[in-house]
Parts: sequence; structure tokens; C-alpha cells
Amino acid sequence: MKRFLFTGLLALGFTHARAATVDFARDIKPIFNKHCNACHGGVKHSGDLSLVYHNKVLEPAKSGEVPVVPGKPEKSAIIARVTTSDTDEIMPPPKHGKPLPEKEVALLREWIAQGAPWDEHWAFMPPKEPAKPTLKDAKWPKQSLDAFVLAKLEKEGLKPSPEAEGRQWLRRVTFDLTGLPPTPEDLQALEVMPYEMIVDRLLKSPAFGERWASVWLDLARYADSQGYEADKPRIIWPYRDWLVRAFNADMPFDQFTIKQLAGDLLPKATLDDRIATAFHRNTPTNSEGGTDDEEFRVVAVVDRIATTWRTFQGVTFNCVQCHSHPYDPFEHGEFYNYMAFFNTQKDWDLPEDEPKLRVPLKEAEFAKAQQLDSRLLALRSAKVAEMEKRSSESKWAALEPCCVQSSGQTKLTTKKAADGVMDVVAEGTVSHYSVFTIDAPVPQGVKKLTALKMDALPLDPAKAQSSAELGFVVSLLRAIVVTPETEKAVYAATNAPPEKEVDVAVDASAKKKVSSPPAPKGVPNPPAQPGEITFTYALGDEADPVFDAQTTLNADKGGWGANPRMTHARRLVLIPSKPIDLPPGAKLRILMRHDEGGFGYAPLVTNRSRFAISDSDEWTSYATSKAFVARETELAKLEKDRAGIANALMPVLQEQDRHLRRDTAVFMRGNWLDKGERVTPAIPAVFGRLPVSKEPPRLALAKWMVSSKNPLTARVAVNRVWEQLFGLGIVETLEDFGSSGQAPSNQALLDHLAVRFQSELGWSMKKLLREIVLSATYRQSAKTTPELRERDPRNRLLARGPRTRLTAEMVRDNALAVAGVLSPKMFGPPVMPVQPDGIWRAARSGAKWKNAEGEDAHRRSIYTYWRRSSPYPSSLTFDAPDRLLCAARRSTTNTPLQALVTLNDPVFIEAAVALAKRVEPCGDLEKKITQAFELATGTNPSSADLRDLSALHAAALTEYKADSKLAQPLGGTAEQAAMAIVANAILNLDTVLTK
Repeated sequence: MKRFLFTGLLALGFTHARAATVDFARDIKPIFNKHCNACHGGVKHSGDLSLVYHNKVLEPAKSGEVPVVPGKPEKSAIIARVTTSDTDEIMPPPKHGKPLPEKEVALLREWIAQGAPWDEHWAFMPPKEPAKPTLKDAKWPKQSLDAFVLAKLEKEGLKPSPEAEGRQWLRRVTFDLTGLPPTPEDLQALEVMPYEMIVDRLLKSPAFGERWASVWLDLARYADSQGYEADKPRIIWPYRDWLVRAFNADMPFDQFTIKQLAGDLLPKATLDDRIATAFHRNTPTNSEGGTDDEEFRVVAVVDRIATTWRTFQGVTFNCVQCHSHPYDPFEHGEFYNYMAFFNTQKDWDLPEDEPKLRVPLKEAEFAKAQQLDSRLLALRSAKVAEMEKRSSESKWAALEPCCVQSSGQTKLTTKKAADGVMDVVAEGTVSHYSVFTIDAPVPQGVKKLTALKMDALPLDPAKAQSSAELGFVVSLLRAIVVTPETEKAVYAATNAPPEKEVDVAVDASAKKKVSSPPAPKGVPNPPAQPGEITFTYALGDEADPVFDAQTTLNADKGGWGANPRMTHARRLVLIPSKPIDLPPGAKLRILMRHDEGGFGYAPLVTNRSRFAISDSDEWTSYATSKAFVARETELAKLEKDRAGIANALMPVLQEQDRHLRRDTAVFMRGNWLDKGERVTPAIPAVFGRLPVSKEPPRLALAKWMVSSKNPLTARVAVNRVWEQLFGLGIVETLEDFGSSGQAPSNQALLDHLAVRFQSELGWSMKKLLREIVLSATYRQSAKTTPELRERDPRNRLLARGPRTRLTAEMVRDNALAVAGVLSPKMFGPPVMPVQPDGIWRAARSGAKWKNAEGEDAHRRSIYTYWRRSSPYPSSLTFDAPDRLLCAARRSTTNTPLQALVTLNDPVFIEAAVALAKRVEPCGDLEKKITQAFELATGTNPSSADLRDLSALHAAALTEYKADSKLAQPLGGTAEQAAMAIVANAILNLDTVLTK
């Protein structure tokens, strides 16, 4: 028998139940994934065989043998290889593992005999409503989901647990829906209100949005800083506030998804729609000197792809960046098809985080700001469209420079391009703050100038579209008409000066000179020269640029160009207020100043440019027409009105103008410097194709993701909700619904919830949550039995109610709420509650943590300032992620550090003192302890609890009476300090830290 490579079939660690019909996804795919795909998967195709793709299994391998012949196991090489006794032929080879158990061989044989049917992984097929199960105990279910839970229990020979006591359920549901403990008023309402009314009241609470927004912040990798080494501040808190408002308003999840992925592309996009896109502007920005902006822009785009898939699709699609997926049918090139959806935004890896949206600080001004923004964009877009139309229709006379020079070490030359136009090209060592001087005779027959056009081009236009070249910024542009009479004076005044040198020596003994001095602050406009043209308007080629092209006419900060990279030719048209006469023999002297530099490493100068002039009266008549002047006047007024609104400037997604959009190419082996074929936007073939649409591709993608044809979005969403309520998802691997992830513990339940979420519930999160928390499954007591601990230690079968530890945010918020000091203040900039000194002490950073005062010190944890390089320490201790990357789920640990936080952290000590003060009016010690205990747990203390806490109080009182100074930080008197110690112990009870 000829040999072909078929390594990786290792002995299985589990067995499958023999079924009349072998299910490929359930029975065969796990064998391939776990034991074969390391050598025969999406990455490595040993022997030209991949077990990920159906066609590969049916085709001859490198040896000429066919691995699987449907209906004929005796002719299938895979069966021959796993059954042979020949050590040179057997699979897996002896060095890779033991021979396959007979049960697994039988499964493979039966599958092939049945025709080797190949179904895609269950998660890649749209969910269908499962048949309603037949139950022995038809009275137990309270919601439709209960039937699927009970059917599983009955199949396993188990019964549900009794219903939880009312206060236990209330504590559980209050934390789950609001993230806060039940109040004394809630406990009183429990006596008179049905559960449905209690749940409805909790769903209407403003705290609901804060609790569920905190879940989403992990997915959105939200932080108030940029990340990486410098980790500079970033204003992006309006996105956090948008989340809170969206959850409280019960925004349908399909709209919630579309707005975050493509809200800026919606017809008549609102201010809120654009704020939502900050979901993908939470990517880190590397402002360290010497980094390549294009490299880290690509890193950000790749992160957006991984985050989109992990958040909404629950698939490890980022594996496909370098190679095809090892286990799932996603090919390498499909990653870049998907990347094309997210590769045409304006943002770069720049410290300024442009483009930014002006978000009013007052929500009442949103409508006015949105109206102004819409009108401003419409006017600017019309202006650019008119300029492009006139520029393409005008007859331009190309300038052919006769002399070019530059300040510093930059060398300027002229080269005739393939189209016959003379280009000015920068060569050699290009310096910061270079001034280019270009002299060109006035073209023959041109007697006046009504417009000057500058085109900046990539050195290699074809390559630049997918591999961006270093950009440019023209900070100031001047043009002078030089005649024989004025030539001497003008040239003397405007010749490019030699670049100055500055002393950078640390001491006098180590002298060293360096060129390119820092740009002086407040550079004045150079004095006007005889024959200088006064341009009135500078028209750029972008409707909403980072810097207005008009700034090229003065010395203000800004300029026109492409910062930090360019992918397409750029165009600027300068128009004087009236035609400029050009005497016979005249020349034009053009001076361009370049003040901008790529952060930390590269000057942004025009590497290739060309110039032309027009003598058409259309330009000056256009710039002086009533319509043009009226538009400029309106633009100025609108901008003044907009500037009058107090704003927060936050980064958002914004598409590049259509004529400036990047191309996307495949990265060979994931290397962004090694580009392969160019690709267009598309979804993986396993999901079909996007519907034909005239909508922008990213918007079409967002709509497809919440369509009935997407098999994952609804499943992933309901699974995340389930995990938050029960501590464990129906699919445990929230981030991986692929074939290498955990199988669902109850797929019928998952599909029922997913179908219902999309259809009857209308993508409503509140309706979904209401059904679950009112279900018999959720209402079960959390008490366990020896049998359940043995049969189902992690409660995957749901034979008892959930009992989980509070999240990091809840641990702190609960302590403050029980103490009666939690602030109800919502929204706005992040705050800095007390944290230990020195946490923010870092190299190259002068940022300091300033402890908040007043109610800002006691706001909910969702409003705490989150710095990626040093997140809030107590939150980290309780398993909050650093938010450098999307986190689909948090691990739950139990370490001594957690007890040290709740016993000693200043916030928790302060909460204990406040709780002691809150119960002070109760009178005697027993009443104080009882009240504090009930506030913290929702139940009365047992006699043993009272005895132990009273003994603790007595011991503390004795100590504080012996040394009154020790009592000062804990209330002042020995009695107050002793009660604070008791309150601190109560806040550390296991019952208080769990729900």
C-alpha cells in the first residue's frame, strides 16, 4: 500500500454512544478536530489531505489513495490506515499515540457506510425552533424554556430543586438585573408584590443600564486611556454613556449591533448613531516614538475583526490572519475579505485619535448639535463635489519647473512622468520643517491666473493603494509672480535658507549638532513680497478633513495633506479674489512649508507633486458668486454656532471619502509588509454571500449579522445573557462556538432561546431577561445535594439555581450601597475614587491619580477611570480584565488577595465605617448588628451569628478603649470603631459577596 501522510489520529479520551445514524458534527468532527487536524487541518495539509473541507476528504491524497469513498469503507484509505497492524502504515503512527479504540473505528466505518454525510458544524447552521419535548412533570415549567431544561433532567434521571425562598430569589434577581443589592423597600415589596411586578420594576430602574453596560465594556475593550507604553488619556466616555442609555431604553439588539458596527453609515445618522461606532475606536493607540503608524493602524484593524467575531459571532476568526483555520472552514484569504469591511476608515495610529466627534456635554443640546453637524457636512460635501467637477472640466496649463530647491538636506529634482507632466520629487534625507521653493515659467499663451492647482501623488500609485506611502502636510503655501524687474528682490527674500543646527549636548564636553530644530511656536506669516498672490480660498478634496485646507493660506496650525500616510493622489485648488495678471516673461515662485512630522520618526513632506494654473474666469467668478459667498457665510455662522456648544471630543469611526479609500490585500503568512492579491469585502463562504445591496459594505455586513441567515449572532447573545445569570454559558466557551469549543450542554434550549429572541421577543434584552428570571429554572434553590455534587458539580444540567460570586464592580458597589453612601449620579467623565498611592507611578508618564471628593468618590464602578496600564487595583483583584483586548468572559478565581482587598482597601474600610454609622440610631448592640446584617444579606442573623459578632465587638471595644488613637480612622470613639469592625466583618461574609 502506498504511503501518504496521515498523522494525528490519536486515541480518544472519550467514547460516543452508537447511534442508528452517525451524525458527522456530533460523532466524527470531534475525532478529526482533536486527533487529526494538527497535521490534516486548515494549517497543515500533510499528504495534501485536509479533514476540514469536504472536497479534500473525497479527493485522492498525495499517495493517490482516496481517504473516504462514500458507502465503501473497505475502499476508504482512512479505514485501512486505522485498522492495519503494519507499524509503517498504521494511523496514528506509534510515536504519536496508541491505535484507535475499536468503538471509534466502528464509528468511522459506519459513517462511511452510511454515505459519509457531511454536515457543517451545528453553530454554522441557522437555529430552528426545536420540537416541544414530552415531559413527565408537565406542571413544573413556568416559561417555555423550562420544558427544555426539564426534558434534559428527566433524561438524566434527575429532578429540579425546590423553589428558592423569596428573599434568596429577590437578592439574586436584583443583582442580576441592576448589579445592586435589594433595598429595605424592595424586601417590604416582596411581601405584597407578585414576582412579575418586582421584575418589571427592576427592569425600569436606571441601574439596569449601568449593570448591563458593564458587561459590554469588557467586550468593547473600553478604557479611558490609549494603551501601550505612554498610555495617554482618551476621552471616550460618551460611548459608555450611550451604552447605559441604550440598555435602559431596551434598544433592540439588532439595532444595537448595527449602530456599533456601522452607525455612521446609516441614512440620516444621528449623533447617537455616530457615538455608537466608538465601539471600534477603543483600540489602543501606540504613541511611542519610532513606531510605524501604518503598522499599528493595521494592528487596530485586525483587532476590530477579532473583536467583531468574538463579540457577535463567538468564533476565533483571528486564527485565520496567518493561515486557514485549524478546525473550522475559514480559509486564509477570507480573513482579508472580511478585513476589507474595516480597512477604509479615516483613523490612523496617531496620538490625537482623529477623527473625533464633538459630543455636547449636555444631552439637551444633542438635537441642536446634530442639526448643525448635518448641515455643515452637507455644505462641505457639496463644496468638494463642485470643486472636483470644476477641476476635472477646467483646462489646466501644467507648470514645468525650471529650478527647485529645499531647505536642509532634502534634495529636490524634477522628473517627467509617463503622462508627460513634470513632477517635483524629493530625494535624499528629507528633513522636518522643510521649505520647498519651486520656480516655473508661466506657460506660453497664459496671460492671467484664476486658480492654482497642486496635485500630490504617491511615488508608486499602484502599490500605495494597498501599501500606503509616507504622507505629507503642506502647512503654508505661497505663490509669487516674479518679473524681470522684481526677480532680484524676490529671490533674495525667498531663497530657501540653510537649515539651522541646534546643540543637543548633555554637557559641554560632549558637543553634538543635530539638524531639524523644533518648529518655533506661533510662526508668523512671512512678509509679503512684490507680486505675491493673495489667495482667498483653498479648496481641498475632503468634505470633513482633520485639518481644513484653508489653513494652508496662513501660519495657523494645520495644513492640507495626508497624515501620516497616503494611498491616492490628492488635490488642492487655490483661488484668488480676482484674476492675477501674468506679464510676458513672468515666472511663478511657489513656496511650500512643511511643519508637521509623523509622530516621533518621519517628516511629512510632499515627495512627489505637480502644479498647474488656469486662466478661466469661471474660477474667480465661482469664488465671488452670490451662491458661493452665501455658502461660505453660512458655513462660518454654523461653525460659530457649533463652537458655542460645550463638547467632549471623542474618537469615532468615519469612512474615507470614496476616491481616497484604501485597497485591501492578503497578508502572506500574516505579514503586513508582504502583500498578495487584492480582495474585496465578503463573508466566509460557509455562510453564503451577502445580499446584493447599494449600501456601503460595512453597513450591509452589520445588517447581515442580525439577519435570519446569520446562524451565530442570536445564539451568542442569549448564551452571554445565560452566562451572566447562571455563571456558566449553555456553551461554556463564550468566545468559541466553533468545532473546537465546548459543545452546548443543551442545544435545544439554546436554539429555542435564540429563535425566540429574534422572533417573538423582537431582539428585546429586557423581555429575554424577564422570561429567564421568572422561569422555574432560575427560581430553583441554589442548595445542592451529595448526588448533584457528584453527578453535576458545575450545574451544567441546571438541576439547581445559580449561586455565583459578585462581579468586581458589584463587590465594590454592593459595599457602598449597603453602607448607604453609593451615589445615584449617572453619566459624564470618569471619576477617580480612592486607590492606594503609587499605582500610577510609571516611566515616561506624568499622569497622576487625584482622589475624587464628595459624591464622585462613591459613584458606581462603571464610572471609575480605567487606565489600561494600571487598571483600578481592586477590580483587577476580582478578575476584571485590563481591556487591552476584547474579553468575552471573565475567569472567577478565589485568592487570599481578594479577602485582603475587602478587609483593608480604603473604599471597603470607608464603607464599613459608614455602615456602622447608618445603624447607630438603632440603639442597643444587638439591634445594630441585626440591622447591619439584614442590610447586607437581606436576612436576619442566626443566634450563632449574633453571638460571634457580639464577641468580635467586645474584643474590638476593649482594644480601642486601651488606645483611643486607633479609633480615630474608624469613626472617632471606641464604640464607633468597634462597630465599624463588626460592619467590616459583615461585609466580608460569603453570603454578602455572592448572589
